[in-house]
Amino acid sequence: MLLTLALRNLVLRPWRSLLLLAGFGLGVGVMITLLSIGEAMVIQARDERLVGGGEVTVLPDGVDLEVLKTGGVGGLWFSVANARFVFLQLLAAPRLRPLVTAAAPQMEGKLVYLRGARLGELAVRASGEIPSATRAVGAAPTLVAGAWHDDDGDRRWTAPNDAQLRHDIDRFHERPATVRNPDSWAEWHYFNVISADRQRWAFLTFMLAGDVPRGEWGGQLLLSLHEAGKPERRYSRRIDRSRVRYSTTDADLTLDDAFVRVLPDGRYAVQARIPAEGGGAEATVDLVVAPAPRAYFPGTSLGSGDFVSGYVVAGLRASATGTICAGARCERYDEAQGYHDHNWGTWRGVSWDWGAARAGSYTLLYGRVQAPDSLVADAPIFLYLVDSVGFRAVFRPRQVQYEDGRLIATREGTLRVPSRAVMIDIRGADTLRVELTIEDAVATDTRGALVERGESGLAREIPRPWFVQMKGLARLSGRIDGQVVAGEGTGFFETYR
Repeated sequence: MLLTLALRNLVLRPWRSLLLLAGFGLGVGVMITLLSIGEAMVIQARDERLVGGGEVTVLPDGVDLEVLKTGGVGGLWFSVANARFVFLQLLAAPRLRPLVTAAAPQMEGKLVYLRGARLGELAVRASGEIPSATRAVGAAPTLVAGAWHDDDGDRRWTAPNDAQLRHDIDRFHERPATVRNPDSWAEWHYFNVISADRQRWAFLTFMLAGDVPRGEWGGQLLLSLHEAGKPERRYSRRIDRSRVRYSTTDADLTLDDAFVRVLPDGRYAVQARIPAEGGGAEATVDLVVAPAPRAYFPGTSLGSGDFVSGYVVAGLRASATGTICAGARCERYDEAQGYHDHNWGTWRGVSWDWGAARAGSYTLLYGRVQAPDSLVADAPIFLYLVDSVGFRAVFRPRQVQYEDGRLIATREGTLRVPSRAVMIDIRGADTLRVELTIEDAVATDTRGALVERGESGLAREIPRPWFVQMKGLARLSGRIDGQVVAGEGTGFFETYR
């Protein structure tokens, strides 16, 4: 009877019947959806892989947040690059202290393999936390027995002293076994310093080059002394590998009687004795380089396969005290403007744009690396900015707009090099403009044997073979977080022509 009445009502009043059926179906669908969401929330609440505590979860850029609904943070299989830098310079930094009560780094549900003679190989899920930080955000587990406190490794990660931080970010590296041209590998400590009147400056390199450590390799000391309006003076010295000491766990480097050594307070002691190229009096270096607090670039490594390029700046804003002598003539530096970075990788056919400068209370770093045989005409540029509190912002200008208005003499005649450069970027409400005015430039032909660039006697084949090193002024202007950014100061810049 009911079925007959329903069919007759559908025939006599079809539109009203369809409307009622649609409403009933929609109601059932909403109910099913709500029950499914509730069940998913209950399941996730019981999921031990979910990060607990706190009000904000920091994830890598580009992660699809919908993934959170299906497996929790532990199921993402992502990690935050330079996590300690994010912790020290952002989440736990003085700049965000009014906003961030506590921050806790947590690693959840990572796949690791446990190997043993009897067990064989087992896939297990591992987690890692800093006990004191996890307690601070209210996510500490309930202990059934024993104690859960920070150990030395935890304290070094969350609150390293200056010396520990230098060793951690400025250590040396082993050449990857996958590199097909191991003789193109090179790694070096680099320092520069400029006199108070900005008329004299020096570039100093402590280098390892070649098939380190398995094949033919050695060390080299390189020093170039510059004075406004005068030719550069170059000094170099080869060091046999038997008299080289380096480590993948610390930043200290010894090349015979020359060394770079991290002092207990985090400053660098730098000493070297280097003969002049072409004869003449040797140069001696005796400096102590003191990086400013929080003014560092944590490091990055690019490339894969046969191309590797790594870079860290342990002393983006630093002061140098001591002497550099060329024979009997010595230049004394007293807390002079200095800089220190560390490079490693394969360098055959590689070119780059780079610069670092002070601009009032700000210090900027920019650069890009052009890999050999790259399909991209111009690699992207990054511009990194710090102030007295530490990291301030990252910008990505599309290009360095050079104006080649200077002429310098080379063995092949005159060469046009930059006289000015401009970089501009707009990121939302933030803007930045950097203008470089070049005051001095020197060019080196890279088509010869250049062990200082990891060539080991092999000629470079790049469209722009002249390596140009420049000194000049950097002017900074713009707005960040609604605040005016401005400054001017001295810097050093590099490019190719």
